[in-house]
Amino acid sequence: MLIDVSFTGDLSGAAARAAEVAATGIDGLFTFEGNSDVFFPLVHATELDVDLYTNVAIAFPRSPMHLAYSAWDLQRASGGRFALGLGTQIKPHIERRFSAQWGRPVERMVELITVLRAVWANWSDQTPLAHRGEFYRVDLMTPIFVPAPLRHPVPRIWVGALGPRMTRAMAAHADGIIIHPFNTGAFLADQTMPMIQNGLAEGGRDRSSLTLNVGCIAAPCLTDEEYERATDAIRFNLAFYGSTPAYRVVLDHHGLGDLQPRLREVTKTGDWATLGELVDNDVVDLLAVRGTPADCAERLRAEYGNHADRLSLTVTASTNEALAEMIQQLKAGQSPQSR
Repeated sequence: MLIDVSFTGDLSGAAARAAEVAATGIDGLFTFEGNSDVFFPLVHATELDVDLYTNVAIAFPRSPMHLAYSAWDLQRASGGRFALGLGTQIKPHIERRFSAQWGRPVERMVELITVLRAVWANWSDQTPLAHRGEFYRVDLMTPIFVPAPLRHPVPRIWVGALGPRMTRAMAAHADGIIIHPFNTGAFLADQTMPMIQNGLAEGGRDRSSLTLNVGCIAAPCLTDEEYERATDAIRFNLAFYGSTPAYRVVLDHHGLGDLQPRLREVTKTGDWATLGELVDNDVVDLLAVRGTPADCAERLRAEYGNHADRLSLTVTASTNEALAEMIQQLKAGQSPQSR
């Protein structure tokens, strides 16, 4: 099980932050589509000996060609260590924040994967580019617009999935699935893994062909002050995620579904300052990992070690020292073949 950590913030200090986090012993760095661009920070980490990926780039507002060029450039710059992580977002954000079209997200994502691979095949070995599908038309490529060769395999495509149809489809078509950090080990084992197995069977694939990347909010702490600060941050993160109707299925699995509409109502009133107060300690400890580095490592291994190929950790209010200790504990408890 490989361990990755989020990498965010202002571009002016991106290179230094990436180097500091990489020095803790992680296997990969990822960015998310938040309040800054999801691709630019990774440019500053391409010289480091870690894997890099977007987690996730919102797919539908971007053209396939834009995504293809960005992924190709990062794959070449990183020496073949980049994966293109894609996600759908939800209808209000796609239509009202990104001013893009929403509709049939599963089918659209499957076609987008097909288009990206077709573009890369054209650039790699001059395979004719002639895609005319339901959502995308990409059938023009003149030599002047073909980028320099990669000298590495084309980027892997990982896709965020939660619902049954998207999870099965991505297990059948994508190179990997990214599980959102609003998640538990029980939900993963009881709900997600059967959907993945069904999707693999539908696509005629076996489990070894798919990278399962599981997100988790983690807060390894060395002091009581760090613990309290991290807990406050976790409450808000979980409340924000939990207010989204799509994530109610995780709460329902644990008999907590009634919390979701309460969180949703607070976001509608705009009372963001009190949102986290609805998330009590039991919910925090169900959906996130906090405590000493050793305690966090033990919990992560117990929750996800049987299924995850990678963990993508959103590390909240922790020092690099605490993170390094947790990573060391995690890797010390793994067999060599699981790393």
